[in-house]
Amino acid sequence: MNKIATITSKRQLTIPVNIFKAAGFSEKQKVLISEEKGKLSITPIVTLIEKLAGSLKVPARWKGKNLDTIIEKSKAEYFAKGK
Repeated sequence: MNKIATITSKRQLTIPVNIFKAAGFSEKQKVLISEEKGKLSITPIVTLIEKLAGSLKVPARWKGKNLDTIIEKSKAEYFAKGK
């Protein structure tokens, strides 16, 4: 399916609704944007995490936490160290 979209002056792109729905995206969903040879790919972070599941040991402090909580706490820890 092909649709035309416009990139704004803020470098924002609105995904046409039928492509958004067909891809199974939802509002506020975290996605990974990657570029290869001038083509962009959008992958839900949950898909990437599921693909990597079991390949990394989860620290005890993150077990049972949702991804948004882990991201927010990790950012807070990182910036608290003055990096």
